Amino acid sequence: MERNLTTGAIGKSLLLFSLPMILGNLLQQLYNVADTLIVGKTIGATALSAVGSSYALMVLLTSIVLGLCMGSGVVFAQLYGAGRREDMKTSIFNAFVFILIVSAVINLLAYLLLDDLILWLHIPAEAADFTRQYLQIIFAGMVFVSLYNFVASVLRSIGNTVVPLIFLAVSAFVNIVLDIVFILCFHWGVGGAALATVIAQALSAAGITAYFFAKARELCPQRQHMHYSRPLLRLVISNSTLTALQQAVMNFGILMVQGLVNSFGAAASAAFAVVTKIDAFAYMPVQDFGNAFATYVAQNYGAGSGQRIRKGTGIALKMAVIFCLAASAVVTTFASPLMRLFVEAQETEVIAIGIRYLHTVGAFYTGIGILFLWYGFYRGLGKSSLSIVLTVISLGSRVALAYALAALPSIGLVGIWWAVPIGWALADLFGAGYYWVKTRKQFLSGGI
Repeated sequence: MERNLTTGAIGKSLLLFSLPMILGNLLQQLYNVADTLIVGKTIGATALSAVGSSYALMVLLTSIVLGLCMGSGVVFAQLYGAGRREDMKTSIFNAFVFILIVSAVINLLAYLLLDDLILWLHIPAEAADFTRQYLQIIFAGMVFVSLYNFVASVLRSIGNTVVPLIFLAVSAFVNIVLDIVFILCFHWGVGGAALATVIAQALSAAGITAYFFAKARELCPQRQHMHYSRPLLRLVISNSTLTALQQAVMNFGILMVQGLVNSFGAAASAAFAVVTKIDAFAYMPVQDFGNAFATYVAQNYGAGSGQRIRKGTGIALKMAVIFCLAASAVVTTFASPLMRLFVEAQETEVIAIGIRYLHTVGAFYTGIGILFLWYGFYRGLGKSSLSIVLTVISLGSRVALAYALAALPSIGLVGIWWAVPIGWALADLFGAGYYWVKTRKQFLSGGI
């Protein structure tokens, strides 16, 4: 199921390539939404606060591995676009060993520093035990997250986004079923929610790995490819570590905001746990579209098709803006019923805080949509350092403004919400300015 993105209609190619990624990530969000929905409705706001805080920390740690896989996938796509299949197989082997080692270190540190992380997050005392129980189980699934995302990055680099979707669909269904069984039938609480997620992650990792060895043998490194290659490993590390750093910085900033929100009490923490899930559903499609765009840019960069990259950038921006405007309209219009999906009607304070967030942040999803495209654009060119700059601008200004505004009695919690779209806008301006001044000219002649 290869898809060559260096030929054919640009808009159609981008849409067909990104659609399975979008559907797959929406299904992946069901892991966390199922936990949030069932926990919030059956165990209560305290447990919901614990799951929300755990999710923020889990995303930070897994984002490092995800960034390594995404960055490596760009290298694979560039080599694929250039027709260097043997080098691609060697780079797959080198990247796998590198990511395996990094994942093991992250997992070990997560367990050793768990109590310190809980304190650092300012998790409400009544939710701390729930958080510890949830994370102790969730961390056991990080190896499955790493394996699934690595194999998926290899398949996506050659345009195969359908197979990762299939295995995510199966695991999402299993996760929801197990959530119901473990929480509602066995009454295992937040530990049951975590265990359901880990089992589902294990299934997706096992399934996609079995497919890779059975059906994608042309990508499997052979004995002659299983050796240390300094130039290829350097290329993998330079792209993957920068992408991982970008992902880590982004989620570290979000985690700092999570800690600030937690300081406003359990109601604010519970509301934030819900709205981050709504956010994820609202703009996750355009985030995946940005990741798909990175592969598009990488394949065309490898093929030397600069003019096609320039045209594709304009088309992708238009598509992203249209989608984000539609998402903003839905979220701002239905903010109240969306909140009530996750929490009981009597939790009026939680619902009110969530509605205020969605009316503030949800109106500006276009900002994050454009930012995701700039991330993908510069990552596809192998300029992952610029993605870090964009992230620092976006998250740095967001965190700084959030802490500054939240400290003002007249503004308080609402200041944290307004800091979000302001950070997006500042990063978008830098990304567009750099493209226009530094990058666009090299594509005008059709070359790179």
